[in-house]
Amino acid sequence: MSLLRSARFPAIILLAAAILALVLANSPLGPEIAAVKDTYVGVPGVLELSVGHWVQDGLLAVFFFIVAVELQYELTNGELNSARKALQPAIAAAGGVIVPIGVFLLFAAGSEAVDGWPIPTATDIAFALGVLAVFGRGLPSGIRIFLLALAILDDIVGIVFIAVLFTNDVDMGLLAVAAIVVVVFGVLSRQLDTRGRVPIAIVLGVLAIATWVLVYKSGVHATIAGVALGLAMAQRPALRTRHELEPWVNGIVLPLFAFSAALVVIPSVSPAQLSPAFWGILVALPVGKIIGISVAGWISLRVGNRGATPHLSLADLLAAGALGGIGFTVSLLLSELAFAGEPLLRDEATLGVLGGSAISIVLAAVLVAQRARHYRRVRPASRDEELPPQDVAEGQIA
Repeated sequence: MSLLRSARFPAIILLAAAILALVLANSPLGPEIAAVKDTYVGVPGVLELSVGHWVQDGLLAVFFFIVAVELQYELTNGELNSARKALQPAIAAAGGVIVPIGVFLLFAAGSEAVDGWPIPTATDIAFALGVLAVFGRGLPSGIRIFLLALAILDDIVGIVFIAVLFTNDVDMGLLAVAAIVVVVFGVLSRQLDTRGRVPIAIVLGVLAIATWVLVYKSGVHATIAGVALGLAMAQRPALRTRHELEPWVNGIVLPLFAFSAALVVIPSVSPAQLSPAFWGILVALPVGKIIGISVAGWISLRVGNRGATPHLSLADLLAAGALGGIGFTVSLLLSELAFAGEPLLRDEATLGVLGGSAISIVLAAVLVAQRARHYRRVRPASRDEELPPQDVAEGQIA
């Protein structure tokens, strides 16, 4: 289990799952695997989803639960618990959202692909911290803190996009009932440290499932149920639950989602025939993120309180920007949602996410390794300044 809580190994599993899916989708087994993904299972007439949607809407809600738990902690006790601490990463995160959208629209404006503009705004914290752990030995801890805060703010943006942009025909009655159940869940979770844990935990599990069903039936994307439950749960039991779920999310949930999302047949066309969705995402993730995060972060150093956050050079910000371009998990989900009714565009957008994230991984590895060499050269890193895998894992979202 310790391997699945580390920063490096889960990123390797995710990448392997995506590569395997691409290979199988373009092999003679591809149609059979796609048929399994499209097979409907559940209770007919009550709740019946395809295997792919059970992964996307069901299992991924658990991932968003632990994202929300991390967010709750950072907003109350961590790196975002005051405006002073959050100022620099917030400005950098804004640049890392706005510029990729602008880059994507340069390619897609006026085409049917324009609805994919939210896709290149996400940062995959698991991959980013994995690259940082592998190539960043000797980096000051301030860079990791900055990246963690930046990625959490990116996750907030992604959650808002999912909740607002991909919600159709909302049943306000069911949503109100879901909200009541979430409140009961939050209140009851505060009894875990004072009363019998097992009976309360069982009831909480039932309430969590009920919340998911209600949110799904209401028309809001079901992963928002995980966000609501993670924010509502009492912090101490929430952190314990997150710790227990983390290996399962890293080892099963995210790889299954990566495999399902990457089951894409590569089009047999020339590059010129690929849609603007592909090219916009392919460029916006590595280029848009680097420009947006580094420029906005550099501006924040000059308009904010310099003592509020660790000082970062422009070269540090470039490395953080490259790490921010690793969109992967949330970008794949946004691709599925943005082009849900257009399979060809969805597949090309998925290829753009995989390609753009791969470019960002390479760029980030080079830039992070260069900065790590620089800091090791100018001063030997103390134990507090290094990035041990266990410390990285403690801050890792998934």
